[in-house]
Amino acid sequence: MKSNAAAAKGDRRLRSDRRQRVIYGLLVGSVHRRRRAVRRTRNRGFIAVDWHDARWLAVAILVMLCSLADALLTLNLIHHGAYEANPVMLPLVAGSGTAFAICKLAMTGGGMVLLILLAHSHVFGWLRVANVLYGILTLYAALIGYELWLLGLLTQQT
Repeated sequence: MKSNAAAAKGDRRLRSDRRQRVIYGLLVGSVHRRRRAVRRTRNRGFIAVDWHDARWLAVAILVMLCSLADALLTLNLIHHGAYEANPVMLPLVAGSGTAFAICKLAMTGGGMVLLILLAHSHVFGWLRVANVLYGILTLYAALIGYELWLLGLLTQQT
């Protein structure tokens, strides 16, 4: 039973539940975002927001481009006599190069989506996931530099 004070103030609960209209919520929610930041600063658990910073899109695009470059450089290095050191990717590299590249990009893309969803969270209670995203981008850049250096060595030997 609603109190007279709640009815007099125009209680918002009188409307239908917006969570029941999923398609409408997706269409309208993509234009009129409600949750742009966390509610409580002390909240360190999973935090869902509707609006993500544009920098996460830039980081995701750069990581995906680095992943593509890594896949192409890895295949090129293997063609010149190198071997895959990653035991997870080794069976994929031994097969089709296309399957290797697709699997690598799919795993990287899935990981990036998950990390961007968790960008406002903390890992181990102290490390922001946002910093992990920057770390992944930095490590990919270093890996590409290393692969280019190796490729230069291998092409000089042949």
